[in-house]
Amino acid sequence: MDGLIDEWLDDPASRVVHVEEVEATAAMFAGLEPPLPTALADRLATVGVERLYRHQARAVESIRAATDTVIVAGTASGKSLCYQVPIVESLLTDDESTALLLYPTKALAQDQLRSIHKLAVPEMVEATYDGDTDSDQRTWVRKHANVVLTNPDMLHIGILPHHGLWASFLSRLRFVVVDEMHMLRGIFGSHVSHVLRRLRRLAAHYGADPTFVFTSATIGNPGDLAAGLTGR
Repeated sequence: MDGLIDEWLDDPASRVVHVEEVEATAAMFAGLEPPLPTALADRLATVGVERLYRHQARAVESIRAATDTVIVAGTASGKSLCYQVPIVESLLTDDESTALLLYPTKALAQDQLRSIHKLAVPEMVEATYDGDTDSDQRTWVRKHANVVLTNPDMLHIGILPHHGLWASFLSRLRFVVVDEMHMLRGIFGSHVSHVLRRLRRLAAHYGADPTFVFTSATIGNPGDLAAGLTGR
């Protein structure tokens, strides 16, 4: 990275108009009480995570308490672990629980599938469900997966209208994750809001009351936006 920055600064076209150096700050870590299950802690260690950052620990504690949670942090700050950890932890204690993870694009869902797979425990069966999923695979996902990664449009078109086929999954739904919340503005945001409210109604119909988790880049009033999207 330093070499790339030097290359930009040496650019004869002088396209860099301002340079500012910000001093690094020491990382702040925090523990959890109760601590993570050994199986999950061991999986985290395999990907180089020995301790959670303070914001990650706070998010995990909030999600553990079944509180709707908004995670606002910069790029590469470990937002995904904030919800991956409680999802995997939940499956270790209750392998009947399910989680639905929503991403704005299929590519991002595939990327996050690879990410959460690194924490995979025997109790977790993760899969994507989108327009590229063939009919045989869709049937398999409905029957076997307990962590499903998809996008708002697929939830609207491919899942909610066929909720009877998803009755088992929805009845055990414990977590709904909405990634990149800052993108949910305007018409698209309004559309997603209606989809999430339909999801809440159907989950309630099947006896579930999932915890909603939102991740976002830094924006103003993230809590208000999340509340507007879910209607609670």
